[in-house]
Amino acid sequence: MSGIQNLFSGMRTSASGLSAERTRIDVIAENIANARTTRTPEGGPYRRKVVMFEPILQESLSGQEVHAGVNISKVVADMSSAFERVLDPGHPDADPDGFVEYPNVNTVLEMADLITAMRAYEANLTAQENFVRMAERALELAR
Repeated sequence: MSGIQNLFSGMRTSASGLSAERTRIDVIAENIANARTTRTPEGGPYRRKVVMFEPILQESLSGQEVHAGVNISKVVADMSSAFERVLDPGHPDADPDGFVEYPNVNTVLEMADLITAMRAYEANLTAQENFVRMAERALELAR
């Protein structure tokens, strides 16, 4: 690969990371916004969502697969954790025993995930900015 192809490859990799982390931030924000939603159109409380990433593989000149970024494979409902059951007989969604099921969203963990996603987004943005500066510098040298 020539230098300019490497530069654009790096830009594409960073751009894929920016896009993936932006989706992750949006899903985390949706989880936090629905942390107390006890009734959804599907029925029952809101279920936390998780973003699943997958690598983008590309064949190099040597014939080996190399990572060329990341892609969102899917956004799935978190089925691994149970809903929180709280005794609240006056709540409109209480069962006959007075318990209400609340979403399986832990806002403290969501905030930690949000900080991680924001840091990853910032790192990809910094890399992207550096690629642009390198391209500008290469053009200056070529004059």
